[in-house]
Amino acid sequence: MSNFFKDRRVVVTGGAGFLGGYVTEGLRRRRCKHILVPKIEDYDLVKLEDITRMYEDMKPDIVIHLAAVVGGIGANRRHPGEFFYKNLMMGVQLIEQARLRNIEKFVAIGTVCAYPKFTPVPFKEEDLWNGYPEETNAPYGLAKKMLLVQSQAYRQQYGFNSIFLLPVNLYGPGDNFDPAGSHVIPALIKKCTDAVDSGAQYIECWGTGKVSREFIYAADAAEGILLATELYNGPEPVNIGAGFEITIKELAEKIVKLTGFKGEIRWDSSNPDGQPRRCLDVSKAKKYFGFEAKTSFDEGLKATIDWYKANRKQL
Repeated sequence: MSNFFKDRRVVVTGGAGFLGGYVTEGLRRRRCKHILVPKIEDYDLVKLEDITRMYEDMKPDIVIHLAAVVGGIGANRRHPGEFFYKNLMMGVQLIEQARLRNIEKFVAIGTVCAYPKFTPVPFKEEDLWNGYPEETNAPYGLAKKMLLVQSQAYRQQYGFNSIFLLPVNLYGPGDNFDPAGSHVIPALIKKCTDAVDSGAQYIECWGTGKVSREFIYAADAAEGILLATELYNGPEPVNIGAGFEITIKELAEKIVKLTGFKGEIRWDSSNPDGQPRRCLDVSKAKKYFGFEAKTSFDEGLKATIDWYKANRKQL
């Protein structure tokens, strides 16, 4: 293990969140002595004055920008304006203030939602601009995508070292299980577990179940982000994924089996499916900074279900 992080001051926005917990843990394993997490109670990173104060207080060498206002299809449909504005303003102002302070490196975390709705599978980084994102999460996806434009423009004009990573859908222990904002895996785990407890005969799922998704275990995604932070200094966006896809129907059946739910799955096709397919080409991450996801999907799902069962009374 290198000493890259040992004496550098690393700010992790969103470091108290789901992915942030894994990133800060990874930094500790790398013997980073200065891990700085701006808490939302102290710094509203949508506001310029709070961003300025955060930089003055924390004096980072590196910023890993994970903070985001995010949720599943339902949350994206309810809050498109909020998701666009807050994600854009956080990212754009954090990068600009980092540049003004000659920060050594800025790591901008994008989203698979930035890809066009009908991107050929597997999604290659070169396809990022070949169409408009899927409508239900386009405001969020485009706000994040602007950070790629900014990163490349600042590299070109100012020589500012900002990189842009595109993680696929995350899951794992510590995920958000609140039905108002959760993504598909925690939502299905909660539905099945609750149904087992209540003796319900069926669960309802959004859409048709025919669309596909790719998922990466959050600890693996954090490892990819840290490897890129240390080793990658290029202008191109890079996918962070596991390189496989599974239909939502297959996913639901897997979670039903792993949770022990014996009832029926009913599909509500009046609700949207979202993007038709999602699966990333992950070859650039391997080529540029040696990253490959390690956790098998079944192993990761089981760990997530076990964690939820052990912790749900506190959630």
